[in-house]
Amino acid sequence: MKKLSVRFIADKETVYNAGSLVEADSELYFEYTEEFIRTGFELSPFFLPLREGIFKHTDRTFGSLWGLFDDSLPDGWGMLLIDRYLRKRGAFFSSLSPLEKLAYLGTKTMGALAYYPPAEEEKKYESVLDLQKLADNANEILSGTEKEILPVLLKAGGSPGGARPKIVAGFNPENKIIFSGAPFLPEGFQHWLIKFNSGSDSVYSGRIEFAYSLLAKDSGIDMPETRLFDGTEPESFFGIRRFDRGENNERFHTHTFGNLIHSDFRIPTADYNDLMKVTKILTKNMIAVEEMFRRMVFNIFTCNRDDHVKKFSFIYDHKSLKWNAAPAYDLTFSEGPGGEHSMTVSGKGKNIGIDDILAVAKKADISKKTAKNIIDQVKGSLQKWKEIADIAGIPNKTATELENIFKGIQTGYSPEE
Repeated sequence: MKKLSVRFIADKETVYNAGSLVEADSELYFEYTEEFIRTGFELSPFFLPLREGIFKHTDRTFGSLWGLFDDSLPDGWGMLLIDRYLRKRGAFFSSLSPLEKLAYLGTKTMGALAYYPPAEEEKKYESVLDLQKLADNANEILSGTEKEILPVLLKAGGSPGGARPKIVAGFNPENKIIFSGAPFLPEGFQHWLIKFNSGSDSVYSGRIEFAYSLLAKDSGIDMPETRLFDGTEPESFFGIRRFDRGENNERFHTHTFGNLIHSDFRIPTADYNDLMKVTKILTKNMIAVEEMFRRMVFNIFTCNRDDHVKKFSFIYDHKSLKWNAAPAYDLTFSEGPGGEHSMTVSGKGKNIGIDDILAVAKKADISKKTAKNIIDQVKGSLQKWKEIADIAGIPNKTATELENIFKGIQTGYSPEE
């Protein structure tokens, strides 16, 4: 029998023992502590509602863990780093049991949940980072080469989700120092996530994602602070301030839409109607519903078709005991497989028309007037694309190619007056 303690870390001084995960006879169980039940904190209300008693994980078609804990595991890049690191030590991340994977991460997780006892001793590890060196070595890792830099990359980038190489780091905007390895950052440092380009990416990928973030803000989307970090010209690295961390090292509980409803992002089965419905039920806030609708419109018009169920998240305020839509992230150009969106719009993955968009609004109880205003605002922002692309340093040829794609998508998207 294997057992892990699940802890909710609100900040450096405030830690709650949330419950216990137990693996016995190939079955997985979870139970909240009485102490945590008294807090009233909801971690995953659909599949692990806050109540007494033992939960048994039965949804094995979704995965080996409840979605709540699966959100603690890395995807893509983080998984690759951990697996490479463990292979050098004679083990394979893929061969670990679900609890062993969580134990390996320990406190090195996104969000507020952590797992004890950690599989490895949590040593103090602090390092000032050279982004270009990390980016170069990240691509060597992707191509199969292993370097001495691997432990540094692992510490800096072992927990983030997503396929592209990335690191979590502290950034001091005053002296521009980038720092990694400490779970709690020194005064003056902010929590950031910085992405690198993979070998298959355009050298301008970071600049394009930065431009998308500026476009999203102009479209009225709730975006964290973003910036470009310098690399060797013409390469720059896209950075986004983490919304799961606060000014004073607070940790905020976040839950991806896909894992909240146990929908596997690798198997596209969800519709934007589902996102609107869950947002309304969870947040009880129409502003949040309209925010998700706005992101759907933005994704359609800007050809961001990698819009799967883990690209939308919710954030929990444990002080007010309320959920809200987490700020947007991973907004960038993506053609999608066969030109299809990962999440359908009123059942359609491509050739989406204005009627399909307005049908989502109607089902979500968003007025036709509000929906059209959102559409017009996003369309209005797209008129500024060349100006925004220039701010981001995207070459005119690339910016024009993207602009032509946007214009093609917008055909037929003029709401009737």
